[in-house]
Amino acid sequence: MEERLYDLIFIARPATPEDEIKKVITSIEHACAEKGAKIEKSEHWGTRKLAYRVAKHREGMYYYHQIRTTHGELIAELERRLHVQDAVIKYLTIRLDEDIKRQKKLGEKREKRAARRPRRPAATPAAPAPAPVAEQHAAS
Repeated sequence: MEERLYDLIFIARPATPEDEIKKVITSIEHACAEKGAKIEKSEHWGTRKLAYRVAKHREGMYYYHQIRTTHGELIAELERRLHVQDAVIKYLTIRLDEDIKRQKKLGEKREKRAARRPRRPAATPAAPAPAPVAEQHAAS
Protein backbone atom coordinates (compact mmCIF):
# COMPACT_ATOMS: atom_id res chain seq x y z
CA MET A 1 0.00 0.00 0.00
CA GLU A 2 1.17 3.51 -0.80
CA GLU A 3 2.38 5.79 1.97
CA ARG A 4 0.39 9.00 2.39
CA LEU A 5 1.08 12.26 4.18
CA TYR A 6 -1.62 14.16 6.08
CA ASP A 7 -1.89 17.39 8.03
CA LEU A 8 -4.20 17.22 11.03
CA ILE A 9 -5.14 20.48 12.70
CA PHE A 10 -7.53 20.77 15.59
CA ILE A 11 -8.76 23.70 17.64
CA ALA A 12 -9.49 23.26 21.33
CA ARG A 13 -11.66 25.43 23.54
CA PRO A 14 -9.55 28.27 24.95
CA ALA A 15 -10.19 27.45 28.62
CA THR A 16 -9.52 23.72 28.30
CA PRO A 17 -7.25 22.34 31.05
CA GLU A 18 -3.92 21.05 29.81
CA ASP A 19 -4.60 17.50 31.02
CA GLU A 20 -7.64 17.26 28.71
CA ILE A 21 -5.54 18.42 25.77
CA LYS A 22 -2.92 15.80 26.66
CA LYS A 23 -5.67 13.15 26.57
CA VAL A 24 -6.65 14.23 23.05
CA ILE A 25 -3.03 14.20 21.86
CA THR A 26 -2.41 10.84 23.55
CA SER A 27 -5.49 9.46 21.79
CA ILE A 28 -4.08 10.61 18.43
CA GLU A 29 -0.65 9.13 19.20
CA HIS A 30 -2.20 5.83 20.37
CA ALA A 31 -4.32 5.49 17.20
CA CYS A 32 -1.26 6.21 15.05
CA ALA A 33 0.83 3.65 16.93
CA GLU A 34 -1.89 0.99 16.47
CA LYS A 35 -1.83 1.46 12.68
CA GLY A 36 1.94 1.83 12.41
CA ALA A 37 1.72 5.46 11.36
CA LYS A 38 4.42 7.99 12.08
CA ILE A 39 3.77 11.45 13.51
CA GLU A 40 6.44 13.53 11.79
CA LYS A 41 5.56 16.87 13.38
CA SER A 42 3.56 17.82 16.42
CA GLU A 43 3.21 21.51 17.26
CA HIS A 44 1.17 23.73 19.55
CA TRP A 45 0.51 27.02 17.75
CA GLY A 46 -0.96 28.76 20.77
CA THR A 47 -4.22 30.61 21.25
CA ARG A 48 -5.42 32.58 18.23
CA LYS A 49 -8.51 34.45 17.14
CA LEU A 50 -10.91 32.48 14.98
CA ALA A 51 -12.04 33.83 11.62
CA TYR A 52 -15.65 33.30 12.74
CA ARG A 53 -17.41 32.09 15.86
CA VAL A 54 -17.27 28.37 16.45
CA ALA A 55 -19.50 26.97 19.19
CA LYS A 56 -19.81 30.50 20.63
CA HIS A 57 -16.00 30.88 20.84
CA ARG A 58 -14.03 33.72 19.26
CA GLU A 59 -10.61 32.16 19.87
CA GLY A 60 -9.12 28.71 20.28
CA MET A 61 -5.93 26.80 20.94
CA TYR A 62 -4.44 25.42 17.72
CA TYR A 63 -2.63 22.06 17.50
CA TYR A 64 -0.91 20.70 14.40
CA HIS A 65 0.23 17.16 13.53
CA GLN A 66 1.78 15.85 10.33
CA ILE A 67 1.10 12.13 9.96
CA ARG A 68 2.59 9.62 7.50
CA THR A 69 0.58 6.43 7.10
CA THR A 70 -0.32 3.63 4.70
CA HIS A 71 -3.77 3.20 6.26
CA GLY A 72 -6.44 5.60 5.01
CA GLU A 73 -8.89 4.36 7.64
CA LEU A 74 -6.58 5.81 10.32
CA ILE A 75 -7.59 9.34 9.32
CA ALA A 76 -11.28 8.42 9.54
CA GLU A 77 -10.62 7.00 13.02
CA LEU A 78 -8.77 10.16 14.11
CA GLU A 79 -11.61 12.35 12.82
CA ARG A 80 -14.11 10.19 14.73
CA ARG A 81 -12.09 10.54 17.93
CA LEU A 82 -11.76 14.31 17.52
CA HIS A 83 -15.47 14.64 16.79
CA VAL A 84 -16.47 13.11 20.14
CA GLN A 85 -13.98 15.09 22.24
CA ASP A 86 -15.58 17.88 24.28
CA ALA A 87 -12.34 19.88 24.24
CA VAL A 88 -12.18 20.03 20.42
CA ILE A 89 -14.37 22.62 18.69
CA LYS A 90 -13.06 22.20 15.12
CA TYR A 91 -10.67 19.94 13.20
CA LEU A 92 -9.35 19.58 9.67
CA THR A 93 -7.39 16.89 7.86
CA ILE A 94 -5.62 17.54 4.59
CA ARG A 95 -3.96 14.95 2.37
CA LEU A 96 -0.63 16.44 1.29
CA ASP A 97 0.92 13.76 -0.89
CA GLU A 98 -1.47 14.48 -3.78
CA ASP A 99 -0.46 18.15 -3.74
CA ILE A 100 3.22 17.23 -3.59
CA LYS A 101 2.81 14.86 -6.57
CA ARG A 102 0.94 17.54 -8.53
CA GLN A 103 3.67 20.11 -7.80
CA LYS A 104 6.39 17.68 -8.94
CA LYS A 105 4.47 16.93 -12.13
CA LEU A 106 4.02 20.64 -12.90
CA GLY A 107 7.71 21.25 -12.18
CA GLU A 108 8.70 18.47 -14.60
CA LYS A 109 6.44 19.94 -17.31
CA ARG A 110 8.02 23.38 -16.79
CA GLU A 111 11.50 21.91 -17.09
CA LYS A 112 10.59 20.08 -20.32
CA ARG A 113 9.15 23.27 -21.83
CA ALA A 114 12.22 25.23 -20.79
CA ALA A 115 14.47 22.59 -22.39
CA ARG A 116 12.55 22.82 -25.70
CA ARG A 117 12.72 26.61 -25.85
CA PRO A 118 15.59 28.00 -27.91
CA ARG A 119 18.21 29.61 -25.75
CA ARG A 120 18.86 33.27 -26.35
CA PRO A 121 22.51 34.19 -26.72
CA ALA A 122 23.95 36.06 -23.80
CA ALA A 123 23.58 39.81 -24.17
CA THR A 124 26.76 41.35 -25.55
CA PRO A 125 27.69 44.90 -24.69
CA ALA A 126 26.45 47.25 -27.37
CA ALA A 127 29.09 48.90 -29.54
CA PRO A 128 29.33 52.67 -29.12
CA ALA A 129 27.12 54.53 -31.54
CA PRO A 130 29.00 56.18 -34.43
CA ALA A 131 29.47 59.90 -34.09
CA PRO A 132 27.07 62.05 -36.12
CA VAL A 133 28.38 63.06 -39.57
CA ALA A 134 28.44 66.79 -38.77
CA GLU A 135 30.82 66.21 -35.86
CA GLN A 136 33.15 64.09 -38.04
CA HIS A 137 33.56 66.99 -40.57
CA ALA A 138 34.11 69.58 -37.84
CA ALA A 139 36.91 67.55 -36.35
CA SER A 140 38.75 67.34 -39.73
